[in-house]
Amino acid sequence: MPMIPVKEAPRGVAIAEPTIQEHDVDLLIVGGGMGATGAAVEAVRWGDPLGQKILLVDKAALERSGAVAQGLSAINTFLENNTADDYVRMVRTDLMGLVREDLIFDVGRHVDDSVKLFQDWGLPIWAKSDDGHNLNGQQAKDQGKTLRNGASPVRSGRWQIMINGESYKCIVAEAAKNALGEDRLLERCFVVKLLLDKNTPNRIAGAVGFSTRENKVHIFRTNAMIVCCGGAVNIYRPRSTGEGMGRAWYPVWNAGSTYTMCAQVGAEMTMMENRFVPARFKDGYGPVGAWFLLFKAKATNAKGEDYCVTNKAMLKPYQDRGYATGKVVPTCLRNHMQLREMREGRGPIYMDTKTALLNTFATLNEEEQKDLESEAWEDFLDMCVGQANLWAATNTAPENRGSEIMPTEPYLLGSHSGCCGIWASGPDEDWVPDEYKIKAANGKVYNRMTTVDGLFTCADGVGASGHKFSSGSHVEGRMAAKAAVRYVRDHADFKPELDADPEALKKEIYQPYYTYQEFKDASTDCVVNPNFISPRNFMMRLIKCTDEYGAGVSTYYMTSKASLDTGFFLLGMLEEDSKKLAARDLHELLRCWENYHRLWTVRLHMQHIAFREETRYPGFYYRADFMALDDTKWKCFVNSRFDPKTGETKVFKKAYYQIIPD
Repeated sequence: MPMIPVKEAPRGVAIAEPTIQEHDVDLLIVGGGMGATGAAVEAVRWGDPLGQKILLVDKAALERSGAVAQGLSAINTFLENNTADDYVRMVRTDLMGLVREDLIFDVGRHVDDSVKLFQDWGLPIWAKSDDGHNLNGQQAKDQGKTLRNGASPVRSGRWQIMINGESYKCIVAEAAKNALGEDRLLERCFVVKLLLDKNTPNRIAGAVGFSTRENKVHIFRTNAMIVCCGGAVNIYRPRSTGEGMGRAWYPVWNAGSTYTMCAQVGAEMTMMENRFVPARFKDGYGPVGAWFLLFKAKATNAKGEDYCVTNKAMLKPYQDRGYATGKVVPTCLRNHMQLREMREGRGPIYMDTKTALLNTFATLNEEEQKDLESEAWEDFLDMCVGQANLWAATNTAPENRGSEIMPTEPYLLGSHSGCCGIWASGPDEDWVPDEYKIKAANGKVYNRMTTVDGLFTCADGVGASGHKFSSGSHVEGRMAAKAAVRYVRDHADFKPELDADPEALKKEIYQPYYTYQEFKDASTDCVVNPNFISPRNFMMRLIKCTDEYGAGVSTYYMTSKASLDTGFFLLGMLEEDSKKLAARDLHELLRCWENYHRLWTVRLHMQHIAFREETRYPGFYYRADFMALDDTKWKCFVNSRFDPKTGETKVFKKAYYQIIPD
């Protein structure tokens, strides 16, 4: 018998005609991840003595918001005895030579301070014992070994230190909440649109959002704003199907809101063609870093060969141009070699977990072996519980059998091994090129301010500056907040005035609800209606289009001008249909706006790919019509700007300056 389609049941809070609540603040922080929590602590520190009114608005709950929500087993950016110059060189190498070195250096010279704060607030950080053995976070705490008193952290790599991080975000969020207090934190409120000032050109003045727990539209007027809502996930079709479609490497609630909202008010974007395609344990998306770094595991093809050795010749064209010359091969090129194995039939690719554990156990006593095995499991339970479920479902014991690894679908972000985002000002210091400084209307330079006056960003929002990870995102939030507080002080007389009527804003935000109410009786199934589209079906159309024409998994990350043009045509129709999105409850209203943000973000990503006529990141994506890396024309940033008045997006080149010598 054919299956009868099951109707989608409403899951969220019942939706109804909303009320309007207006807020007047000096500094609005939009987001709840590591960048936002860092911004909150620093904004209160500097803003309270000046009497500034600060408000943080989070779509979720601060304790479990952002990429670190589930937990983490390592802090990936802690310099200690490394220099900020070396940190810049590492990031520049991994991102194929195109980064904002001023921004990266700025993070590097300050990031250790945030890590020490994490430990002060209660985060258990591993340390070396007096006899050189590893102490987990609790053992180190019991022995009084802290970073501030000179203890050596346990490193899983040159830049990474081990932590007991299942409550990492809760600990950092608690510090932010203690600084803010309940009256300056608004949770479960999704900000979906930024607003410019009515009287001053190119000046941020406010934002509008809605509660996901009650029928209320929130309108904010503000002097300055920090937007840090994470990167973009579910913009490409994942490899998993059915129930597995909800599984992703980066948090599924990251909908590109940072990029879309800032771009829509005219903020200059940069390197939006860059994306991150992590190689992860297949289907479970479990982390591979600890296995490579801490347990020294190798990835092999189906023949048991180390494909990084057998494909070494693939690196020569890049080495001849000065890339991939160090000990660590850039992430995209490691993918590049892995994808060749799969295309030519030498897959699947396996992580040799068995050999890694046996080799490591050989140097340890029985108690140390148990501790290490426990950590091997905790690595997944901290960050990816689904991986343990997958092992159980496939009868896989990692100490006995290797597990498949495979490149995932693409993600857009600015804090991991990716660098897309917003063009932001560097610090106002003499070693920073003038082109990297953004001057406000008053002639002053404010660190991490975008090209829109009063609009700041950090973490995933800042473009051309990857490898910040959790600690770098936190400290960059602190930098942005300190600069934003100074901006508010310098503009104390500014009175924001919105060029929008509150009732009109309410109607725009709740339009999917009004659409559903008007047309719901046209069919008996809410997802099959000639007058509207559900947020789920909208996303299915979006990720099918981007996957097939925008270099997704189905084409092995390959695209071309012809493919991109087809994709733009389909996305144009999807833009038209976005006006017909329908919501039956507050959950679906949230999904409608998230998917609209995804559309804007991934289209901008594809526009940048179309403009850059080379393959700068083989292994992340390929331009079939421009397969080579071409430094003669493209050793530069690709930037873009959307004009809110004309509705046009212009894409253009921006000069790259090397600050730190090789």
